[in-house]
Amino acid sequence: MSHWTCRLIVLALLLVPQLPDTARAQTAAPQAHPQAAQSPAAGTILLTVFLKHDQSKTLNEINEQLFRNGYYDKFPPDGIEVVSWYVVMGIGQIVTLRLPAERLREVNVALEQTAWGAYRTEFFPTYDYKQAAEQQRQSMRARKR
Repeated sequence: MSHWTCRLIVLALLLVPQLPDTARAQTAAPQAHPQAAQSPAAGTILLTVFLKHDQSKTLNEINEQLFRNGYYDKFPPDGIEVVSWYVVMGIGQIVTLRLPAERLREVNVALEQTAWGAYRTEFFPTYDYKQAAEQQRQSMRARKR
């Protein structure tokens, strides 16, 4: 998959939360913690993790390896907030976590110990741009041409 295709998919996923519930493909809206609606606490980061399927294995083989490795018990580590978790057909899963910056290594090690072999992983530090984007949009709309 090309670099630009991945960027387009990420952009599309970032836009999904903006859609009304009736337009979403999911049957149930993800449950966000109350703090998710507020600005993040000082020292927290968002981390988007791509869990790319090993397509040489069937889904049952992937799930069995994850079970043997303790993935379902160790990821995400306790106390790490899951902001979103989507399946992207042809890629795998895209998980966005909110965590204290000092726990980044813990998340990485949990994936190294449990997900490798079933998934290829990619990590992208991210940030919440929604409020700033809305402010910029309003400012630009109010601007005279």
